[in-house]
Amino acid sequence: MFDNLTEKLQRVFKNLRGEGKLSEANLQEALRQIRLALLEADVHFKVVKQLLDGIKEKSLGQEVLTAFSPTEQVVQIVRDELIRVLGGTGSKLRFSNDPPAVFLITGLQGSGKTTTTGKLARWLSRNGRLPLMVSVDVYRPAARRQLSVIGQGVGLPVFEGPEASPLEIAVSARREALQTGRDVVLVDTAGRLHIDDALMQELEQLRGALDPTEILYVADAMTGQDAVRSAEEFHRRLGITGVILTKMDGDARGGAALSIRHVTGQPIQFVGVGEKFDALEPFHPDRIASRILGMGDMLSLIEKVEQTIDQKKALELQQRMVDNDFSLQDFRDQLRQLRRLGPLESLLGMLPKVGPLQALQGAQVDPKDLARIEAIINSMTFKERLNHQIINGSRRRRIARGSGTTVQEVNQLLKQYAGMRRMMKSLSGGSMKRKLASLMR
Repeated sequence: MFDNLTEKLQRVFKNLRGEGKLSEANLQEALRQIRLALLEADVHFKVVKQLLDGIKEKSLGQEVLTAFSPTEQVVQIVRDELIRVLGGTGSKLRFSNDPPAVFLITGLQGSGKTTTTGKLARWLSRNGRLPLMVSVDVYRPAARRQLSVIGQGVGLPVFEGPEASPLEIAVSARREALQTGRDVVLVDTAGRLHIDDALMQELEQLRGALDPTEILYVADAMTGQDAVRSAEEFHRRLGITGVILTKMDGDARGGAALSIRHVTGQPIQFVGVGEKFDALEPFHPDRIASRILGMGDMLSLIEKVEQTIDQKKALELQQRMVDNDFSLQDFRDQLRQLRRLGPLESLLGMLPKVGPLQALQGAQVDPKDLARIEAIINSMTFKERLNHQIINGSRRRRIARGSGTTVQEVNQLLKQYAGMRRMMKSLSGGSMKRKLASLMR
């Protein structure tokens, strides 16, 4: 979602190249362009002012360090200021010493509260917690049923309870959690299309009775400054303790992410980066700042790979690649693991937008192409997958019919695969063998 902002900031830094020292004149021009880029990204004007004041104060009069150009110096200063505006360090959820802890999930209707409740429950479960979900939205048709379906999807319990008032349902859910050993209760509250007094009074009543450990506000990043204003009002009335930004994978301008922390004074805890239940990531200010500046987010990418890829299979594949024994069967298994990582566009977005990896930015990867490749390999016999050289003309026609593709597509896949094997063979000896092994690790 930061692509436009990243592109404009990189243009600013490019214009600074060739300067021997940061003068007030060239810095003022750079600050003017940064201001325009931030305002066009829908960043709150107070945040823009604070950010620019910090950059100017740290930049003026500094001598260019021996190992750095003015561009690199300004990039580092801008990164430091972005991290500060975004909250400095990542914030962790708080839990009760006397479980169950209650998390009140609040926000406007349509912001993604219910789906986010399921995602958060899954994340908590993966991190050693025993969550119980409950919906107290008795107004929206099938709202409670929706959470039950999500609960089945993530494989975690949802408290149904009797038809009653929101407060009675929430209190019953907490009692159920206490009796069944659940240590976190996620309360999915009702929302409205706008903030009204009836909604806020109900939330205040829930807060008073449940004494929640966390009051999390779910904000739709696509709504920009509207999300910031709503979060500010919720904080004024309820005292929210954190924010979850949804739809961060969309084409929004990103202003909400840069503004909401400053306006509310409360940390962004998580960001939603897709529709799947595992598409919820802890918010790291330093990583987001690096993404905005085009430096990528390799730490998040590595963590995602480590959580998804089967380490044992990866080591086995490494050995087969080094031994030049990489078969179409291995190729198919790697495709399957790659698809589990999520949309490839989001993975490419974590790569640096500078240097040799810049060519990958903006690459369009159609998931249907990967599915088509897998279908072709699935249509081969076991012997054909292990030894591609036995695939003659008649076999290629049979594979094409079985996979619903053409002979030309089968030929193209086999040609690409043969090229991969030749490349791996050239890396199979001496120091290159060790380098490949190190790379695979």
